[in-house]
Amino acid sequence: MKTSELRAKNNEDLQKELLELRKAQFGLRMQVATQQLTNTSQVGKVRKDIARIKTIQREKAAAK
Repeated sequence: MKTSELRAKNNEDLQKELLELRKAQFGLRMQVATQQLTNTSQVGKVRKDIARIKTIQREKAAAK
């Protein structure tokens, strides 16, 4: 997910996206635990996307 796409979204959309990513992260962690996940790099990508969203939310809150 690109940062420019996230900056264009409002806070409500960012919150929805964050919730979806956290659900995906939980699912990936369960797949890793049960050894069903073959591409483990997905876990890191989801973590970085979550961090991007949180950073943008923080920037928007500080700008107010």
